[in-house]
Amino acid sequence: VLSKEAAYVTVNLLEGVTQGGSGTRLRGTWAKGRQDYERAVTGYPYDFKNPIAGKTGTTQNQSDGWFMGMVPDLVTGVWVGAEDRAVHFPTITYGQGATMALPIWGMYMKDVYADPELSVSKEEFERPENLSIAVDCDNYGSSRETDNSVPDELDF
Repeated sequence: VLSKEAAYVTVNLLEGVTQGGSGTRLRGTWAKGRQDYERAVTGYPYDFKNPIAGKTGTTQNQSDGWFMGMVPDLVTGVWVGAEDRAVHFPTITYGQGATMALPIWGMYMKDVYADPELSVSKEEFERPENLSIAVDCDNYGSSRETDNSVPDELDF
Protein backbone atom coordinates (compact mmCIF):
# COMPACT_ATOMS: atom_id res chain seq x y z
CA VAL A 1 0.00 0.00 0.00
CA LEU A 2 1.37 3.40 -0.96
CA SER A 3 1.24 6.35 1.36
CA LYS A 4 -0.73 9.38 0.21
CA GLU A 5 2.56 11.21 -0.29
CA ALA A 6 4.12 8.48 -2.43
CA ALA A 7 0.95 8.20 -4.51
CA TYR A 8 0.81 11.96 -5.06
CA VAL A 9 4.48 12.17 -6.05
CA THR A 10 4.02 9.27 -8.47
CA VAL A 11 1.01 10.99 -10.06
CA ASN A 12 3.02 14.21 -10.22
CA LEU A 13 5.79 12.38 -12.11
CA LEU A 14 3.24 10.91 -14.52
CA GLU A 15 1.83 14.39 -15.14
CA GLY A 16 5.25 15.19 -16.56
CA VAL A 17 4.59 12.73 -19.39
CA THR A 18 1.80 14.99 -20.68
CA GLN A 19 3.58 18.26 -19.88
CA GLY A 20 6.98 17.63 -21.40
CA GLY A 21 7.23 13.99 -22.44
CA SER A 22 5.77 11.59 -24.96
CA GLY A 23 2.20 12.63 -24.12
CA THR A 24 2.57 16.34 -24.87
CA ARG A 25 0.42 15.95 -28.00
CA LEU A 26 -2.55 16.11 -25.65
CA ARG A 27 -1.61 19.64 -24.60
CA GLY A 28 -1.72 21.97 -27.53
CA THR A 29 -1.72 22.61 -31.21
CA TRP A 30 2.06 22.73 -31.75
CA ALA A 31 2.07 19.76 -34.15
CA LYS A 32 -0.71 21.12 -36.33
CA GLY A 33 0.45 21.14 -39.91
CA ARG A 34 3.04 18.37 -39.43
CA GLN A 35 2.32 15.80 -42.12
CA ASP A 36 3.52 12.82 -40.06
CA TYR A 37 1.03 13.65 -37.29
CA GLU A 38 -1.80 14.55 -39.64
CA ARG A 39 -1.45 11.16 -41.36
CA ALA A 40 -1.30 9.17 -38.14
CA VAL A 41 -3.10 11.09 -35.44
CA THR A 42 -6.84 11.12 -35.94
CA GLY A 43 -8.71 13.85 -34.11
CA TYR A 44 -5.65 15.98 -33.38
CA PRO A 45 -5.31 18.60 -31.88
CA TYR A 46 -6.71 17.76 -28.45
CA ASP A 47 -5.62 20.92 -26.62
CA PHE A 48 -6.39 19.68 -23.09
CA LYS A 49 -5.62 22.24 -20.36
CA ASN A 50 -6.57 20.18 -17.29
CA PRO A 51 -4.23 17.98 -15.23
CA ILE A 52 -3.58 14.62 -16.89
CA ALA A 53 -1.18 11.95 -15.69
CA GLY A 54 -0.18 9.36 -18.24
CA LYS A 55 2.30 6.85 -19.56
CA THR A 56 3.03 5.72 -23.08
CA GLY A 57 4.47 2.34 -23.97
CA THR A 58 5.88 0.76 -27.12
CA THR A 59 7.30 -2.68 -27.92
CA GLN A 60 10.70 -2.86 -29.57
CA ASN A 61 9.35 -3.89 -32.97
CA GLN A 62 6.48 -1.35 -32.99
CA SER A 63 3.82 -4.07 -32.77
CA ASP A 64 2.14 -2.88 -29.55
CA GLY A 65 1.48 0.58 -28.21
CA TRP A 66 -0.18 1.76 -25.02
CA PHE A 67 -1.36 4.91 -23.43
CA MET A 68 -2.60 4.88 -19.85
CA GLY A 69 -4.20 8.17 -18.87
CA MET A 70 -5.51 9.38 -15.54
CA VAL A 71 -7.47 12.38 -14.31
CA PRO A 72 -8.54 12.76 -10.66
CA ASP A 73 -11.58 10.49 -10.94
CA LEU A 74 -10.99 8.33 -14.02
CA VAL A 75 -8.24 5.99 -15.22
CA THR A 76 -8.34 4.59 -18.75
CA GLY A 77 -5.90 2.48 -20.72
CA VAL A 78 -5.69 1.98 -24.47
CA TRP A 79 -3.77 -0.83 -26.16
CA VAL A 80 -3.24 -1.05 -29.92
CA GLY A 81 -1.67 -4.19 -31.33
CA ALA A 82 -2.30 -7.66 -32.68
CA GLU A 83 -2.07 -11.20 -31.36
CA ASP A 84 0.17 -12.06 -34.32
CA ARG A 85 3.66 -10.75 -33.48
CA ALA A 86 4.40 -10.36 -37.21
CA VAL A 87 1.93 -7.47 -37.39
CA HIS A 88 3.69 -4.19 -36.70
CA PHE A 89 4.14 -0.64 -37.93
CA PRO A 90 7.08 -0.08 -40.30
CA THR A 91 8.62 2.81 -38.32
CA ILE A 92 8.71 4.10 -34.76
CA THR A 93 7.10 7.34 -35.97
CA TYR A 94 3.82 5.51 -36.49
CA GLY A 95 4.41 2.51 -34.22
CA GLN A 96 4.82 4.20 -30.85
CA GLY A 97 2.17 4.32 -28.12
CA ALA A 98 2.13 8.12 -28.32
CA THR A 99 1.07 7.90 -31.97
CA MET A 100 -1.16 4.82 -32.09
CA ALA A 101 -2.82 4.61 -28.66
CA LEU A 102 -2.72 8.18 -27.29
CA PRO A 103 -5.03 9.51 -30.07
CA ILE A 104 -7.72 7.01 -29.12
CA TRP A 105 -7.46 8.11 -25.49
CA GLY A 106 -7.61 11.78 -26.54
CA MET A 107 -10.75 11.31 -28.64
CA TYR A 108 -12.32 9.21 -25.88
CA MET A 109 -11.62 11.89 -23.26
CA LYS A 110 -13.05 14.64 -25.48
CA ASP A 111 -16.29 12.61 -25.57
CA VAL A 112 -16.13 11.95 -21.82
CA TYR A 113 -15.75 15.67 -21.05
CA ALA A 114 -18.54 16.54 -23.49
CA ASP A 115 -21.02 14.33 -21.60
CA PRO A 116 -22.38 16.32 -18.62
CA GLU A 117 -23.93 13.20 -17.07
CA LEU A 118 -20.46 11.75 -16.47
CA SER A 119 -19.16 14.87 -14.70
CA VAL A 120 -15.52 13.79 -14.90
CA SER A 121 -13.25 16.19 -13.05
CA LYS A 122 -10.91 18.68 -14.70
CA GLU A 123 -9.61 19.80 -11.29
CA GLU A 124 -6.08 19.37 -9.93
CA PHE A 125 -5.07 16.07 -8.36
CA GLU A 126 -5.63 16.26 -4.60
CA ARG A 127 -2.44 17.21 -2.80
CA PRO A 128 -1.99 15.56 0.62
CA GLU A 129 -1.83 17.87 3.61
CA ASN A 130 1.69 18.48 4.92
CA LEU A 131 3.41 17.04 1.86
CA SER A 132 7.03 16.56 2.92
CA ILE A 133 8.38 15.47 -0.48
CA ALA A 134 9.42 18.22 -2.89
CA VAL A 135 7.75 17.88 -6.29
CA ASP A 136 9.09 20.99 -8.03
CA CYS A 137 12.22 19.65 -9.73
CA ASP A 138 12.93 23.00 -11.40
CA ASN A 139 14.18 24.25 -8.03
CA TYR A 140 16.95 21.65 -8.00
CA GLY A 141 19.98 21.28 -10.16
CA SER A 142 19.76 24.56 -12.04
CA SER A 143 22.65 26.08 -10.10
CA ARG A 144 24.77 22.94 -9.92
CA GLU A 145 27.65 22.42 -12.25
CA THR A 146 27.52 19.22 -14.26
CA ASP A 147 30.45 16.86 -13.89
CA ASN A 148 30.60 14.57 -16.91
CA SER A 149 33.78 12.80 -15.84
CA VAL A 150 33.81 9.10 -15.08
CA PRO A 151 34.61 8.29 -11.42
CA ASP A 152 37.95 6.49 -10.96
CA GLU A 153 36.26 3.33 -9.70
CA LEU A 154 34.40 3.07 -13.04
CA ASP A 155 37.36 3.96 -15.25
CA PHE A 156 38.42 0.71 -16.87
